[in-house]
Amino acid sequence: MSTATTPAARPLAPSDRSPLVSWLAVVAVTLGIFSIVTTEILPIGLLTSIGSSFTVSDGMAGLMMTMPGFLAAVSAPLVMVATGRVDRRVMLGVFVLLLALANFLTAVAPSYWVVLVSRVMVGVTIGGFWSIGAGLAGRLVPARSVGRATAVIFSAVPLGSVLGVPLGTFIGDVAGWRTAFLVMGGFTLAVLALLLLVVPPLPSDRATRLDVLGGMLRGVNTRFALVMTFLVVLAHFGTYTYVTPFLEQVTHAGPALVTVYLLIYGAAGIAGNFLGGSTVGRRPRATFAAAAAMLAGATLLLPVLGGSDVGAVTLLIVWGVAYGAVPVCSQTWFAKASPGFPEASSVLFTASFQATISIGALAGGAVLDRSSPSVVMALGGLAAVLTALVAWVHWAGRFSWPKAS
Repeated sequence: MSTATTPAARPLAPSDRSPLVSWLAVVAVTLGIFSIVTTEILPIGLLTSIGSSFTVSDGMAGLMMTMPGFLAAVSAPLVMVATGRVDRRVMLGVFVLLLALANFLTAVAPSYWVVLVSRVMVGVTIGGFWSIGAGLAGRLVPARSVGRATAVIFSAVPLGSVLGVPLGTFIGDVAGWRTAFLVMGGFTLAVLALLLLVVPPLPSDRATRLDVLGGMLRGVNTRFALVMTFLVVLAHFGTYTYVTPFLEQVTHAGPALVTVYLLIYGAAGIAGNFLGGSTVGRRPRATFAAAAAMLAGATLLLPVLGGSDVGAVTLLIVWGVAYGAVPVCSQTWFAKASPGFPEASSVLFTASFQATISIGALAGGAVLDRSSPSVVMALGGLAAVLTALVAWVHWAGRFSWPKAS
């Protein structure tokens, strides 16, 4: 494997900057990912109203989840290779600006196809920003704080569920779904201003090449990471994309209750993020397997117990804790598989994660249009069971991680 080294004037090392400045930079990156995650999954809470507005089915409306994932998977490696020598702070700003424009375009879209064009823009943003931001903690804070900073950055994923989606759903119920995207666009511009103010220059010192990614894919641990990520994200987004129709049709929850349930799910996800982050470094296989097993139990039991409010809420809490741990587990697995190439690891993590979001949303939508939300949940649960089995196979094979270089 090879990399290209770019001579450049080095900025201050994280240990040379004040703690306040360093952590403000972490907060800015976290808010950037929060904006991305919220924008990406905001259609979940507004799926029915957006579909009704353009007279499309729930399954067809699910394309709003499919488009960004596919584009992110393609753009992650291409953007990182094409911009490998560009200051990473500049690239973060470009992607956040593109996200704001995508939200504004959705808010004024005259047709459903224009909405899908805006989702293409979201996908490019996801692929680029995530690939840089997911592994950026080591360049923002001293080495002793990297673990904590990584957990903070990844907390943006469940925060998007606990704050972004319920708030967006509430705004959509009160003022219309277009207003929700308009507000999201304004918030994203504010994040852009903060990012440009507090994130230090981050010149690229190691440009990722395609042959580096190819070399990583030949590693057995990286392949296991790909399989695990594919199965667990397929299980989650094949089901969670359509959790609103499930709650409406099976639990018979009204719009206000759906918002509350999504809020509870997101709160559980925050807890799962920090629980997973505290254990995955020491026990990556066990943590990943436990998250997959909990996700499997929640989705398999929802068709059985989700008809009641108590059953639905209980299982959503279990589901939230389980999925909250998934992104940090997946990123950690990729990073441990190739410790010498953190940005390349983030590219593979982002590409595989986002491609599977699309496949899961597409598969779930196809099943939903031909059957029912309960069948969608059951099939997603089976995929989660397979994830836990793959983790067990990896452990039983006693595969060891390479030592950090």
